Amino acid sequence: MFERPDAGERAILVHLNLQVGQEDLDELKELTKSAGAQPIHVVTGSRQRPDPKYFVGKGKLEELKAALAEYEADIVIVNHPLSPSQERNLEKALEARVVDRNGLILDIFAQRAQTFEGKLQVELAQLKHLSTRLIRGWTHLERQKGGIGLRGPGETQLETDRRLLAVRIKQIQQRLAKVEKQRHQGRTKRKKAEIPTVSLVGYTNAGKSTLFNTLTGADIYVADQLFATLDPTLRHLALGNSGEVVLADTVGFIRHLPHELVAAFRSTLQEASEADLLLHVIDANAADRDDTILEVNRVLDDIDAGKIQQLSVFNKIDLLDGVSPHIDYDSDGKPVNVWLCAQTGEGCELLQQALTECFAATKVFKKCFLTAEQVGLKAKWFGLVRFVDETINDQGDCELTIEIDKKNLGLLKGIRVEEVA
Repeated sequence: MFERPDAGERAILVHLNLQVGQEDLDELKELTKSAGAQPIHVVTGSRQRPDPKYFVGKGKLEELKAALAEYEADIVIVNHPLSPSQERNLEKALEARVVDRNGLILDIFAQRAQTFEGKLQVELAQLKHLSTRLIRGWTHLERQKGGIGLRGPGETQLETDRRLLAVRIKQIQQRLAKVEKQRHQGRTKRKKAEIPTVSLVGYTNAGKSTLFNTLTGADIYVADQLFATLDPTLRHLALGNSGEVVLADTVGFIRHLPHELVAAFRSTLQEASEADLLLHVIDANAADRDDTILEVNRVLDDIDAGKIQQLSVFNKIDLLDGVSPHIDYDSDGKPVNVWLCAQTGEGCELLQQALTECFAATKVFKKCFLTAEQVGLKAKWFGLVRFVDETINDQGDCELTIEIDKKNLGLLKGIRVEEVA
């Protein structure tokens, strides 16, 4: 039986034009490079539907064999999800390691994860992916024969592997539940303190991490590769007189992101699903810009974040002719698009202006007059309002100028309030 090799760097890419579920060939090349492999040849073809046994037809199978020998390749990467049987049949026929698109993305995620939570999430996704590919995947998984009659030893190696996988998956899920509880407590504290959360979302390699570093002065990893950053990073961002927000950098999206990853990274993506505002970072120079926007919105719908207010940030305008930094407003005067270059910082001040306008729309300034008996209310307001000015007279009465969210105006019931000119 063919034994899977452990690794390989020289890759033959397989890309079929199918009527449904079409993937992008250029994206496959970038994914392959991001995984550390070298794409040396591409085999393309067209089919109405995949072959149930090999995914490709017999002609393409022979073409793949010839390409493997000619280019001395180590691995075949298929730009489509393969069933476990298709993957194994291809490996037996080609005598080379075969990786489908989902497995390739999982491999990249395994390389990129840095935090304890990120590593657990990747391992969970890998184990769930592996659990469907145990049957005859390796020679040691063949059924064992018992020494008495034809009965086995009570538990086959295959059953043992499945049981161990199930145990490990359960352990990881329990650990992730604890991490998620801690994240939830952090989000609860921010909500109590009335600090809005702004999450950066967008297609991978759109420049989210570069923009995050430029705005916050952070130093998170940035590279011209897909999925350069996996683990979420949070920083405070001051907005002048409008207070501050918590800015969260999240994992980039991609076409047909594997369901195993969406499920495993749900706790990380929850920073987006529970944000007050989403900054949708878009590569303004991308040829398939509109398609990537649709794909990001589809993933946002999957994680229940589709209805959250968005501010679109068109990045990399330095690659466009005749486009300067500016803000687009809708008919109500609210900012909807910001055009900038995160790498040079050009236009980033406009983004901060747009953020200020987005959150200022929900806040108002009030002048409050508190008697000596009412002064104790200030302690109850702490974290819910922003104190702008305060004057106390000899009788202990207090005149306050505050900034307050409209939804919290009920706090001012029973006291004398005036509008601030």
